[in-house]
Amino acid sequence: MKSVKTWLATAFICVFCARGDAAPVVLQASACARAAQYSDGKNGTSLLVLQDGRTVFEHYANGGNSDAAWPVFSGTKNFWGIAALVAVNEGLFRLDDHVSETITEWRNDSRKSQITIRQLLNFTDGIDGASRLHRDSIPDRNAMALGVPVVASLNSAFIYGPSHLQIFGELLRRKLNGRSTFAYLQEHVLGPLGIGNIEYKQDARRNPLFASGFHLSARQWARLGEMVLGHGSVGGRQIVPPDLLQRAFVGSSPNPSYGLTFWLNRPAVGNSREQDIEKLLDLPWQRAAWRGVCISKVAPPDMVVGLGSHYQRLFIIPSMNALIVRQSSADAKFSDAHFLRIIFDR
Repeated sequence: MKSVKTWLATAFICVFCARGDAAPVVLQASACARAAQYSDGKNGTSLLVLQDGRTVFEHYANGGNSDAAWPVFSGTKNFWGIAALVAVNEGLFRLDDHVSETITEWRNDSRKSQITIRQLLNFTDGIDGASRLHRDSIPDRNAMALGVPVVASLNSAFIYGPSHLQIFGELLRRKLNGRSTFAYLQEHVLGPLGIGNIEYKQDARRNPLFASGFHLSARQWARLGEMVLGHGSVGGRQIVPPDLLQRAFVGSSPNPSYGLTFWLNRPAVGNSREQDIEKLLDLPWQRAAWRGVCISKVAPPDMVVGLGSHYQRLFIIPSMNALIVRQSSADAKFSDAHFLRIIFDR
């Protein structure tokens, strides 16, 4: 582990074009060190910066270390989003298939019968988010999720919550003929990424909690980012074809800032406003305004983000061939926009 002071003495320069009409911006290790100091003061435990396959900066504080696995909360969603694309590539289903083709009990429901798998994955299906599904006391999350009511018209609202991915998990289970969905994730995603056994939440029926629950070290989480930077490939193995991977990074009409389980910075181009995503998610879905929202005006618009509660972050920046992992032990009024301004020395 290298200290912040050590990194202040280390020269590293990265050139990238943050906007088509802007001059190249130079990032230095000293900026990463300042960002680490800011993160440390907000209960940060890990800060890892990689570019071109090299470690640019690595720092741990507040009880963190290179081997410590911290809960990434909703950062879990990204792994299941990739698993969904793997399943599409294998021909198990298509993104625009109706869920009711598999969840047959929905066929006679005039609203649920029209929901597609894509709408489950980008949370525009109109189903209530049902945060209660996080409770450990629920014996069968999948069964409960299938009964969550529709509260908005299809593709009219972005409603964040665990219900959508839990329903997707039941669909995947049925497509696998009852085989373990977590075993599928291990075989097709976690294993190829080099991530071994990890802690996750499951109910009495051994259904994973698809929206949250993974515990990962900074290095483990970074492997997902490396796969994105590798156009769906890691270690010489293609996990997802590049064109299929790009479907995860397309926003919806209700929320242009959210793709298939990944947050997007593309709205940063133009007259968008920087917004604390976690604060927006704390609002009732009817009050959250998602149009014109971006994570950072100074970060490249192609940045995609894995985002978990208490400001767990995986920033992936393809145009820089770089990624940034930030983890923390507790919530502490962290600002993504301010943190990235320090990183980019802006």
